[in-house]
Amino acid sequence: MARVLVAGGAGYIGSQTLKLLSEQGHTVAALDNLSTGHKRLLLGAPLFEGDIRDSTFLQKTLADFRPEVIMHFCAKALVGESVEQPDTYYSNNVVGTYELLKSIKNYSIKTKFVFSSTCSIYGETNQAITEKNTIAPMNPYAKTKWICEQMLEDFQTSYGIESISLRYFNASGCDRNGKIGETHEPETHLIPRALLHLIDANRYPFQVFGNDYPTKDGSCVRDYIHVEDIANAHLLAMDFLLQGKAKSYQSFNLGTTKGHSVFEVIEAVKKVTKKDFPLKIGPRRAGDPPFLVSGSTKAKDVLGWQPALGLEEIVQTTWQWIQGGRNQ
Repeated sequence: MARVLVAGGAGYIGSQTLKLLSEQGHTVAALDNLSTGHKRLLLGAPLFEGDIRDSTFLQKTLADFRPEVIMHFCAKALVGESVEQPDTYYSNNVVGTYELLKSIKNYSIKTKFVFSSTCSIYGETNQAITEKNTIAPMNPYAKTKWICEQMLEDFQTSYGIESISLRYFNASGCDRNGKIGETHEPETHLIPRALLHLIDANRYPFQVFGNDYPTKDGSCVRDYIHVEDIANAHLLAMDFLLQGKAKSYQSFNLGTTKGHSVFEVIEAVKKVTKKDFPLKIGPRRAGDPPFLVSGSTKAKDVLGWQPALGLEEIVQTTWQWIQGGRNQ
């Protein structure tokens, strides 16, 4: 069993990973400034409350908890906001990651590092994406993630800080037990937006952004992965590092290799909820590529990761969360 510090543990994916780590018997603690996280999602796990850009706070946290592994989920992650406020994104995402790595470098235990990255570093493509695709980030958010990955590689080469980056496609769904889930304000993700619209159409207006893309039904196609599958990938990446298998920096796409269009997702929402609603079609959003789907099996081949939950389970668990714990 390992001692694992989950940076961003009060957030959507961090809290799910923290829960899974705890259930499997690891000693866990969260690090979070609660700017977008929610303390109740920790389910009672210890919290070191502070900012990852605060080097004094980080040094004390590492000295007090003595983690063998740090999982790093702390990031601002809204594409549009990153275009409007790039300074905030470079400060939080890049400087924060640097301070974490510097603290590990100065720490007596060679802590392993698992980093939350994104498929958006690849930019636009109309083909399934593997780790060999050209890196071409198109917005400040994606650029900050790519800079962080380059830092990780350099810190492993020069200082021996072994790390893995996991490049998510569309993280979706909620805890199957209904204890924790996606709690963003404002909510920007397609599935919870559609489900919230069914709860309160006036408070949560909903529209499809474009129906004239060069796809099978004119709407964007994305690769949706259940958050529990993403959490499981982090534990497999941790095991890979702790077993000494990471001879060099590694990155892995996390996707199902199966894409679903926006209209297919909406049909799944109607099927699960047994509710219909009229669709409003709006203009395309700037920067929305038509097709983002993983074509990689590297995570399966190397880590033994296989996503287990499909689109219907994603919608079902999100609907359960929205009707139950989300607004408590």
